Amino acid sequence: MSEPGHRASCVVVLITAPDADSAARIAAALIEERLAACVGRLGRIDSRFRWDGKLESASEELLLAKTTRERIDALVERVRALHPYQVPEIIALPIVAGFERYLDWVRAETTPAAPDRQDPSPPSRVE
Repeated sequence: MSEPGHRASCVVVLITAPDADSAARIAAALIEERLAACVGRLGRIDSRFRWDGKLESASEELLLAKTTRERIDALVERVRALHPYQVPEIIALPIVAGFERYLDWVRAETTPAAPDRQDPSPPSRVE
């Protein structure tokens, strides 16, 4: 394991969505537009919060998007454009250490594609 150094720092972005369709639409857009290398869906979670002065609860979908600090602003704007909530949860957490080959893959997959660029393969799950 290594810590990110001079290269682009990787982050995990937590995003909640009201339903599976919204979550799938957001995840697909983030991957297709290279705003995230990978988006995992954890499924239904129970959220409790205060909204407009009232205690509320909701069943939501939780997404974990892996990206770089350089792509966060664009990712946030894209999620806001696709999201049905007025104030969607979009929270970025730093990755302080990790498997360097995976982090290199995240960096490569979130770099905007040049016309002649070949997409790298994801790190092999089994070697």
